Amino acid sequence: MALWGGRFSGPSSELFQLFNDSLPVDYRLVEQDIQGSVAWAAAIAKAGVLTEAELASLQQALQELLVEVKDQPQQILSSGAEDIHSFVEQKLIEKVGDLGKKLHTGRSRNDQVATDLKLWCKEEGEHLLTLLNQLKQAMLALAERELDAVMPGYTHLQRAQPITMGHWALAYVEMFERDLSRLQDTMTRLNTCPLGSGALAGTAYPIDRKALALSLGFAAPTLNSLDSVSDRDHVVELCSDAAISMMHLSRMAEDMIFFNSGEANFIELADNVTSGSSLMPQKKNPDALELIRGKTGRVYGSLTGILTTMKALPLAYNKDMQEDKEGLFDVMDSWSLCLRMAALVLEGVKVNRNRALQAAQQGYANATELADYLVSKGMPFREAHHVVGEVVLRAIAEAKPIEQLPLATLQSYAAVIAEDVYPNLTIEACLDKRNVLGGTAVAQIQAALVAKKY
Repeated sequence: MALWGGRFSGPSSELFQLFNDSLPVDYRLVEQDIQGSVAWAAAIAKAGVLTEAELASLQQALQELLVEVKDQPQQILSSGAEDIHSFVEQKLIEKVGDLGKKLHTGRSRNDQVATDLKLWCKEEGEHLLTLLNQLKQAMLALAERELDAVMPGYTHLQRAQPITMGHWALAYVEMFERDLSRLQDTMTRLNTCPLGSGALAGTAYPIDRKALALSLGFAAPTLNSLDSVSDRDHVVELCSDAAISMMHLSRMAEDMIFFNSGEANFIELADNVTSGSSLMPQKKNPDALELIRGKTGRVYGSLTGILTTMKALPLAYNKDMQEDKEGLFDVMDSWSLCLRMAALVLEGVKVNRNRALQAAQQGYANATELADYLVSKGMPFREAHHVVGEVVLRAIAEAKPIEQLPLATLQSYAAVIAEDVYPNLTIEACLDKRNVLGGTAVAQIQAALVAKKY
């Protein structure tokens, strides 16, 4: 039986029921709905609505139901209930009769679902914080293992300057730390309890909302009933946090897909995160990374979806907001899975140091060092930049790296060049000179690892 049928003289159409019912999505909130109901029973008992005996009976029945749905979750979807709140109430009435009908006194599905969803978000948010930290640790472990493995750094996907694999890994650690910070901020903002706000104007019963909020693990109650039942900022923020984090994961995935390619061959991915081809037996495809890259799009889609759903909605609750959960659930599931998979990928990465070093030595990545050398001899940087460009053209024409050009050839472009130029053009010199906070020098990478308490 619907929770709202008294006003209506005729039944709903089957099509409307199919269209309106949310149980196929919000069944995931069953534990939170029971948790909120236990707390609400205590709150209305304190307000004089229930006797101590009635409270004990309701809370025992709710705890029994919690055990039952954990043991047999399939009973929820087969119940035919309109939503998870209807399911819980129906089961409660089956257990304790008319007493079960008293539980909803002073409560609306509007503040009930808002509370259930926030409880779920709190739990999932803590889980995601753990996964983000585990991914960060996996990347720090890679940075430590490969802190001095030389590779080319890129701009415009062209070799630019030599860096180390450790420096590359620490760049993503910075991103993951920002992801952690964003999610922590979101968790702080969503940590307020809407229960007791009623449908939109607040409950008519003398509920101690501060005590109620604390009993459910919230830091405080919400402060405006209109906002309480219609606020879905936490859904938007979690989807946004996930979208930004997935953007970082997709960038990491793209880097590693390229590094793993035959053209680069800087790394090899482990067998347990790759697959083969049904036609070409030589293939070892980076499917885990490609799926991370691909799932980023669906997370973006859900963020756009909830923003569009909430756009211009008048206060307070509107049925549009029933669309808040399906996208959020998919976002959090996808984000969680991708974080776990990314950590697994990192654990098995093997770095081909020789090939990465060779690539760093090619492409005239030490051209900037020659320009800096000329500046040290008193030449203005803009002039030095032009001179080095001409030197690179000569090196390309002779198919040689800059450091293999004879001194006389180099001096034909700038007389200030002397024999001491060659030590400045080595890979080691390129790296060691970047010994500044945030630089790619090995000493800076070691200091960064210590600072991050790895």
